[in-house]
Amino acid sequence: MKSLFASIALAASLFVVTFSSVLQAADPVAIDVYRDPNCGCCKAWITHLENNGFNVTDHVENNMSALKSELGVPQELASCHTAVLDGRFIEGHVPAADILKMRQQPDIIGLAVPGMPAGSPGMEMGDRVDAYDVISLDENNDTSVFSSYP
Repeated sequence: MKSLFASIALAASLFVVTFSSVLQAADPVAIDVYRDPNCGCCKAWITHLENNGFNVTDHVENNMSALKSELGVPQELASCHTAVLDGRFIEGHVPAADILKMRQQPDIIGLAVPGMPAGSPGMEMGDRVDAYDVISLDENNDTSVFSSYP
């Protein structure tokens, strides 16, 4: 009987250690989001990030053009809001999964969803869903398609 209790206690201890490790691995990712004070879709994108494990610091910015320029966001990749994570920019309605994937690729200095495509995170508009690409920018200022959403 003692060995049964010892086995149960050991199993419970292993479960607690494993479960707490899983919780620690799922710590929120801190990200700074800069947006125009009048932007509604920006708030919806922030909600998307928070629903996907991000801890968002929301910055209301009156001069988004200057901020984008300072962060090195090319004009052709511009959208309405800009985020900064690990010193890299995220421009527009980039899905949270792509932001997490970018963190594993140190040669990428930024991701962007140019414009404001319907159906992208924060731009949900009923049944309308536009195809769009997530574009990456590398250290050499070369762009490529990071992900595509049909």
